[in-house]
Amino acid sequence: MKPVKDMTIGELGAFVSDHLESHSVKVTLTGGACVSIYSDNRYQSWDLDFIEEIPPGRKRLSELLAEIGFKEERRYFRHPETEFFLEFPPGPLSVGGEPMREIIDKKFSTGTLRMISPTDCVKDRLAAFYHWDDRQSLEQALMVARAQDVDLLEIQRWSEREGEPGKFDKFMSMLPDESRVNGQ
Repeated sequence: MKPVKDMTIGELGAFVSDHLESHSVKVTLTGGACVSIYSDNRYQSWDLDFIEEIPPGRKRLSELLAEIGFKEERRYFRHPETEFFLEFPPGPLSVGGEPMREIIDKKFSTGTLRMISPTDCVKDRLAAFYHWDDRQSLEQALMVARAQDVDLLEIQRWSEREGEPGKFDKFMSMLPDESRVNGQ
C-alpha cells in the first residue's frame, strides 16, 4: 500500500472510502475535492467532504478512521502524514433543492472512490455562485466544465429550477465554444 504521505487527494479519498465501505459505512465525496480531481488539480482543495449514506454515529466514525491513522480534531479528521483532512458534513447528498443525480465510482491504486459526477460537481459549485455570488465557485465550475464532459442541458434545467437563468447564461458565456459542443 502506498504511504499516506505520498497519496494524491483522489488516492486518499479512495483509501478512506474503501476502508469505511469494508465496515459497511458508505460515503460519497463531494465539494472542492471533486473539483481538484476533475480539474487535474488546477484547483487544489485540502479537505475531503464525505456525505454518509447512513451515518454510523460520530463515535463509530472516529473509531474506524483511527484504524487508518486519522485523529478527530474539532469537526475534522487529520492524519499526521498529510495536509489533507476529512470532513463529514450532514446529508442528504443534494445540490440546491434536488438530490444528486449520478454517483460514479472512480478507481485509484488505493481503492475505489464514490464521488459525485462532473455534472453534479458543476451544479454544486454553481449553487454557491448563484446563491452567494461566490466568484471562486464560478471559476471552479468552469474548470470542471472545461476539463470534463458535462451535461449542459441538465445544468441549464437545474439552473432554471434554482431561479438563476441569468447567472447560467454568464457561466455559459465564459465557456469556450468546444466545451459547449462537447457538453450538449
